Amino acid sequence: METANLVNGQDRAIHSYGSVPSTGENWQTSVGRINLARTAYGERDTKLSRLVHQQRAVEGHRVNGDFIKSIIYGGLDGVLTAFALISGAAGGRLGTEVVLILGVSNIVADAFSMGVGDAVSTIAYNEHVKHERLRECWEFDNYPEGEVEEMIDLYENRGLPRDKAKIVIETMAKYRELFIDVMMTEELGLQVPDEDESPAKEGLITFASFLVFGFIPLIGYIIFPILYDDLSDSFLFSVACAVTVCLLFALGAFKSRFSSKSWWKSGLEYLFLGSLAASSSYTVGVLVENLGREWFASQATP
Repeated sequence: METANLVNGQDRAIHSYGSVPSTGENWQTSVGRINLARTAYGERDTKLSRLVHQQRAVEGHRVNGDFIKSIIYGGLDGVLTAFALISGAAGGRLGTEVVLILGVSNIVADAFSMGVGDAVSTIAYNEHVKHERLRECWEFDNYPEGEVEEMIDLYENRGLPRDKAKIVIETMAKYRELFIDVMMTEELGLQVPDEDESPAKEGLITFASFLVFGFIPLIGYIIFPILYDDLSDSFLFSVACAVTVCLLFALGAFKSRFSSKSWWKSGLEYLFLGSLAASSSYTVGVLVENLGREWFASQATP
């Protein structure tokens, strides 16, 4: 049946477009359909939107986009952490060796902390949601009329006429699991986690993303001193700035695939945030270095 729906969807696309729309996406996957839907919305292409909704995906599993948050969250934090550290070290006039020691140790430790924090917070949230769902199940089993009335009142408050709300809710209440899941979302604002959701995997992705992106601003401090002798600290800092600017813009542009912002606006937004963090760290480094020099000078004066 799904294969037939797939073929029929492609036939409709060929009939309307002359061929399957060449957007670079695979019609046969859930990810491809979602990206095509985003493309249709971005271009306000109602014909493509209609075809995407007519199409049926072969796979019904969770999409890879579920982990985009962890990748972007970990990557952005890793870049900002590393670049802020480099900027602070540059402002404090610390040498390359100090930058590498602080940078590598800090990136590894923070990556581990971020990964564990992401996993633990997800586990805590899921346990809270499951506990609330058990309570709602118990209430529904013992007093279903009260739960139904609550949902009818909720839908009525949102603008649905009471007689229509009563039909909708009473029909939904015949399907216990569906009703409770909808009630969790509508009444409590909680999203029931999927059975295949893995907090450990999300934490691992955050850890890896933080580690990989966090090391990129340090590449110049690792590679250039090996290839060339007598490079100034200011040159290495300039290389780190250039690499970080490109990386932040690329991260922001990538994030735009999952938001309504254009790629260049999203890229500039991340670039601004990174510049703000780096300039703050650089300024603090300069101030601490000057204060420290004055303090040591005063201690050395008899």
